[in-house]
Amino acid sequence: MKENTDLVAPVAPSRGRLRPLGLDEVRITGGFWARRREANVTATLGHCRHWMERVGWIGNFSAPVADRRGREFADSDVYKLLEAMAWTGSESDALTETIASAQEPDGYLNTAFGRPGQQPRYSDLEWGHELYCYGHLIQAGVAQIRTRGDGPLAKTARRAADHVCATFGPGGIEGVCGHPEIETALVELARATGEQRYLDQAALFVDRRGHGTLADIEFGRAYYQDDIPVRDATVLRGHAVRALYLAAGAVDVAVETGDEELLAAVVRQWEATVARRTYLTGGMGSHHRDEAFGDDFVLPPDRAYSETCAGVASVMLGWRLLLATGEPRFADLVERTLFNVVAASPSEDGRAFFYANTLHRRRRGTVPPTDTDSPRAESSLRAPWFAVSCCPTNVARTLAVLPAYLATASDDGIQLHQYADAEITTGGIALRVRTDYPSAGTVSVRVTRSPDRPWTLSLRVPGWAEGATARLVDADGTRRTVAPGTATVTRAFRPGDEIRLELPVAPRWIAPDPRIDAVRGTVAVQRGPLVYCAESVDLPAGREVDAVRVDPNAEPADGPGGTVVAPGELAGPEEQRDHGWPYRSPGQAGPSAAEPHAVVLVPYHSWANRGPSTMRVWLPTTEH
Repeated sequence: MKENTDLVAPVAPSRGRLRPLGLDEVRITGGFWARRREANVTATLGHCRHWMERVGWIGNFSAPVADRRGREFADSDVYKLLEAMAWTGSESDALTETIASAQEPDGYLNTAFGRPGQQPRYSDLEWGHELYCYGHLIQAGVAQIRTRGDGPLAKTARRAADHVCATFGPGGIEGVCGHPEIETALVELARATGEQRYLDQAALFVDRRGHGTLADIEFGRAYYQDDIPVRDATVLRGHAVRALYLAAGAVDVAVETGDEELLAAVVRQWEATVARRTYLTGGMGSHHRDEAFGDDFVLPPDRAYSETCAGVASVMLGWRLLLATGEPRFADLVERTLFNVVAASPSEDGRAFFYANTLHRRRRGTVPPTDTDSPRAESSLRAPWFAVSCCPTNVARTLAVLPAYLATASDDGIQLHQYADAEITTGGIALRVRTDYPSAGTVSVRVTRSPDRPWTLSLRVPGWAEGATARLVDADGTRRTVAPGTATVTRAFRPGDEIRLELPVAPRWIAPDPRIDAVRGTVAVQRGPLVYCAESVDLPAGREVDAVRVDPNAEPADGPGGTVVAPGELAGPEEQRDHGWPYRSPGQAGPSAAEPHAVVLVPYHSWANRGPSTMRVWLPTTEH
């Protein structure tokens, strides 16, 4: 393979329809994502390190075996923190030295296995997470290679990768990890170093999956995608994060090896999953017990698991599919998931997080403790830390590389996929993007430098704009209506030329597919890419969101402070009390004492920032 260390980005394929741009080519300068990225750097990274020192996960690399703390995968969260620090230029050499000192001479590195008094190496591939931890270590190493060069962290990661190849390659252990992750990491290391053996090992892991190499468990082998070969699967199933990481790794392998059959298989699975197993927010996973996808159209809002890490993994997969195919539908889901899952997890100050992201909270949450870690939460309230804290560090590393998800390049020109105030400079072209998106729908792109030849500027028109009017305003003032997909302008641009995309972000009703039993007869509100919800703090004292009904025949409207106001009614207190048998004949009137009420809705990503509350996305209507 040809070495690719020039691109400062988490994904650097050697081929594909589009070329990603690096963190040195795209800079977010303001707006929605700039605020969150600032909190990530100034608060979240330090917060995560503080907690990992406090609960002993960093100490595991130097502590005696008897003193090891945390779950078997705790090492991986230290590695994700290191990755985020590498991308943001705040990498810690001292932390790297602590980790490297625990590595065995043959490259093995894990604090939960292999030492006296612990289980032997690779004795529990189903649940041990050893290869999963290597995956995050390797991704942190790749981040160092692309930001600083081949430093101590990169050397530690490469030694671990060499150990994996020697242990699990041809003639070695013919197994896979119960939690996919190593696959995409190995491909990225191959891209960064030019070493073919890393790609070969990743391809071997992908092809081994689905042949029953892992033991059967109570959830079935589908839990860790070892029931059906990747090429034969038709939909994502089992543990949502595992499934999405595996799919991302399969895309990486397919792109680097030119395996169109494998790529088509993943696209097929993505299509079926989006059509039948994805929440309105973009969240994936409706089972709490096994953190898994449910059956088709089983998407209960009050039992939505929609793990934050699954949202991160979905963004990873969507980005890879976009680069491979150039199709804007993948960027549509990336946008939906970023705004309504990834952005929903951290609190406004970046020091508390949702692990799961329910769409309906029936009881007011309880304030979590601040002096100890919390059990894995079911979206009661954001917690500072969890016994399983994969999500905070996953959010941290995602926000750290977010500029790399905004734009791409090709031989034809530049493509904008996500919208934020940004400066883009690549290949002799420089652009200045100005927008209040998603609050407003106008995106202005000013050309500040351009080669003396025609090239194409492409702007994604989101799928949610279907049925409304989106317009593209050319530099000469020409206006034209553009359909969801891609709007393009091709010309010999001059400095000062400005292209403007006007997207219809007015609030609108969304109705669910009637096959989703859990929300049949309800509606939701979406404004641009943002899903909205009702929250009890906006209701009269003592009232909860389950008393809300909205009128789908009257249009919702913008309210103050980024809210939306929907005409509706509020059930009276007597309607909330028991009235005997709760079933009746069709048409028979039940108790009713509703009063007109203007229902205030807030962006879903902002809920629970004002204290304990009840909340719901899907709203009953006055017609039912």
